[in-house]
Amino acid sequence: MSANSLSNIMPKILARALISLRTRCIMPRLVNSDYGAEASKKGSTIDVPVPVAVGTSPVSPSNVFVDKTGLTPAYVQITMDQWRQNSPIGLTDKDLCEIEANEVFLPMQLGEAIKALASDVNQEIIDNYRNANRGVYGVAGTLSDGFGQTPFDGTHQGVSGATLARKILNQQLCPKTDRRGVVDFAAEANMLDLSQFSDAEKIMSAVVRMEGEIGRKYGIDWVADDDVPTHTPGTLEDAGTCVANGTAGNAYVDLVLTSGSGETVLIGDILTIAGDSQTYVVIGRSASAEYSDGVYTFAGTPDTVVVGIAPALKTSPSNAAVTPYAEHVVNMAFHRDAFAFATRPLLDVSRDYSLGSQMLTMQDPVTGLVLRLEVSRQHKQTVWEFDILWGSELIRPELATRIVGKGS
Repeated sequence: MSANSLSNIMPKILARALISLRTRCIMPRLVNSDYGAEASKKGSTIDVPVPVAVGTSPVSPSNVFVDKTGLTPAYVQITMDQWRQNSPIGLTDKDLCEIEANEVFLPMQLGEAIKALASDVNQEIIDNYRNANRGVYGVAGTLSDGFGQTPFDGTHQGVSGATLARKILNQQLCPKTDRRGVVDFAAEANMLDLSQFSDAEKIMSAVVRMEGEIGRKYGIDWVADDDVPTHTPGTLEDAGTCVANGTAGNAYVDLVLTSGSGETVLIGDILTIAGDSQTYVVIGRSASAEYSDGVYTFAGTPDTVVVGIAPALKTSPSNAAVTPYAEHVVNMAFHRDAFAFATRPLLDVSRDYSLGSQMLTMQDPVTGLVLRLEVSRQHKQTVWEFDILWGSELIRPELATRIVGKGS
C-alpha cells in the first residue's frame, strides 16, 4: 500500500475508532470537560477555578461605601499525567483493503484496543473519588444498614438507594441540575428489577423495557459502567477499639488505637465518629509521621496517629468511638462539576518519519476525546497504535456521594 493510500485510509480508521471509543467511554460524557483541546505534553497542568463562599449582611443605607470583599476563586490543578497506548497491532494488506471497501468495518483487534483504552479512561476518572488532597465523603447507606448487599436490592434497600443519594446531595448543597449516577452492572440489574425504575405505567415511558437503560430517575441521570471500582479499606475494621480526639474546624483528627497492632487507615477510607452524623473521608497528611504513600500505620497499642480528613471536623470529639466503613463498591451520584476531565492532542505530524511512521490526531465532537493514530510499515503488514493523553481530578467533593449496599 502506497503512502498516499495510507494517508487516505488513516482518517477512516481514526473516525471509526472514535465512534467505538465514544460508546465505551462513559465517564468523560458525565463530568465537566469544558476545556479546550490545545497542544500539550505529558505533565502539563490546567487550573480549574473553584468558587468561594459569599456572605451576606443587613442593608444599612449610608453615605459611606461598603468595603468590598476580595473573592478570589481557589484553583484545583488537573495534571495531564495519563498517557496510554494500546499494544501494537499488525494489520495485513487484506484487512486494509476491507477497511477501504467497507464503510463500517473495524478489525476486531482494533476494536479491542479501543475497548482497553476506554476502560483506562473510565477507571482513572472514577478513581478520583480518593486522593491525597480530597475525596468523596458523602455516603448514602450506613454501617447499621449492613454491608455485603448490592445497592437497590428490592428486598432491602430498593429505591431508597436513589432517594437517599438525592438527600445527601441536597444536604451538601449540590445544584439540582446536571446530576449523574454511575453504578456497576450488579446494581443496575437491581434497579431494573424495581418497578419504580422500569414499569412504563409508573415512569410514563417504555424506554427502559425496550433498551435496558435506566435514564433519568429521581432527578439523576443513571448509567451503568463495569469500571466502577471497589474500595478496600485499611485493616482498622479488624482492630477492635479506636477512639477519636479533635477540635471542630480542623481538617485532621487524632485517632488512638486501644486494641491491636500494626493496623492501617488508607486514603479513601470512610470513618464515622460517635456523636457526629457527618461521614469523613481519609486524605493525606504529610505532617503525620505515621503517614506514607497513602497509608497511616499504627505502631502498637496504645498509639496515636494524626489523620487528615475531609470535610473538617463538625464536632470536637473526646475519646469518641470510631467506626470505619467496610469494603464497598464505589457506586456514586454526583454533579457534573464534581469531577473535571481534560484531553489534549499530542504531536500531530502528517509527514513520514525516516522510519516510515505516519501520525494523525482527531477529536470526537461528542465526548471531546482526542485520539492519535500512529502507523508504521513492517514486513508484509502495517502496525497500528492508538494513544490518548488526558488528566482528571475531583474538583468539588461536596457535589458527590457514594452509594453503598444496605442490608436488612
